[in-house]
Amino acid sequence: MAQLLIRDLQTETVNLLKEKAKQHNRSLQREVKAILEEAAIKPSVFEIRTIAEKWRKRLNATGKTFSDSAKLLREDRKR
Repeated sequence: MAQLLIRDLQTETVNLLKEKAKQHNRSLQREVKAILEEAAIKPSVFEIRTIAEKWRKRLNATGKTFSDSAKLLREDRKR
């Protein structure tokens, strides 16, 4: 496994990470590892926009029109 060294972290940042680790019953190292692993697999805003644009193009290519689902939900809630 690879190792990573992070230098010059603010003391407050380390203290906050220690608190999070304590809340999750983890060591500081395990907490930071979990945070980094989660951040690495989450898609970025750019990736999400790219996916949404691809879907928009696919739906527009069908030639169909789609209603505003928010309006339908509001109407349904009024019942």
